[in-house]
Amino acid sequence: MNQNAVIVFQKNPELGKVKTRLAAALGDQQALDIYKYLIDSTYSQLSGISDADIFVYFSECSSKSSLKIPHQTAVQSGVDLGERMKSAFEEVFALGYKRVILIGTDCPDIETNIMNQALEELLSKDAVFGPALDGGYYLIGLKEVYREIFENIPWSTDKVLQMTEIQLQKRNLTYSLLKPLRDIDTPEDWETYLSTKVRITHHNK
Repeated sequence: MNQNAVIVFQKNPELGKVKTRLAAALGDQQALDIYKYLIDSTYSQLSGISDADIFVYFSECSSKSSLKIPHQTAVQSGVDLGERMKSAFEEVFALGYKRVILIGTDCPDIETNIMNQALEELLSKDAVFGPALDGGYYLIGLKEVYREIFENIPWSTDKVLQMTEIQLQKRNLTYSLLKPLRDIDTPEDWETYLSTKVRITHHNK
């Protein structure tokens, strides 16, 4: 059995239920199309991980995943994001894994090497985070569940990572930070991502 696991939090890709801030500006169908793109982008990077088992946690009900490599599926449980993450970590650690990272499907710039680096950081640190440019995080990795970092955190604000770090420091837990990346939540995020991608494509030609 692998010592490592990757949890993927994914919303069920249904019209009108994903990327509401994008949908408000671009319409439900385009928001869904963008979300499906983000899922595919995340899954393409997951396929490069060879020494971790993968668990896809859906937001509402169990669904068939389009991930083309072996994985298990489950359903998130809890009243807020903190509870849902804590429960997922507890369930996966209960299976015997020693190092677990959790990612979402909102960050198209996340790469296989970033996830591998996160797992490596957990060999020497209690926790690891991938800071998002909006003040949250696109990745969290743990060696065990620390209840405080999932409770009384102002989710969906620019204070998420800052408040999480305060809780870690109170417990004298060691942690490392990966490189900051952009989550796609707003039309501006999407436009910035597209413009960056175009620049990189032209540069590589």
